[in-house]
Amino acid sequence: MTRLISFLLIGLCAGWLAGRFTQGRGFGLWGNLVIGVVGAIVGGFLLSILGFTSTSLLAELITATVGAMALLAVLRASVGAKGRGQRR
Repeated sequence: MTRLISFLLIGLCAGWLAGRFTQGRGFGLWGNLVIGVVGAIVGGFLLSILGFTSTSLLAELITATVGAMALLAVLRASVGAKGRGQRR
């Protein structure tokens, strides 16, 4: 139970940080939580491919933030592509 709460708090922080580092203001509290949690999974997967593992709280936060930023980039690119197609 403690691990789940820790994972959710790291995801919330990572989503908020990713929203600050990238353009825009994020997706609100719940959106940032979802982006951060999914980003933690994506970041963990991407870094494991490169042979890295996170062994501390700070490393987990960095991993989740990098994953959330990658996820935000993909989401914004897909929304931008849809928006450009509808303007014509």
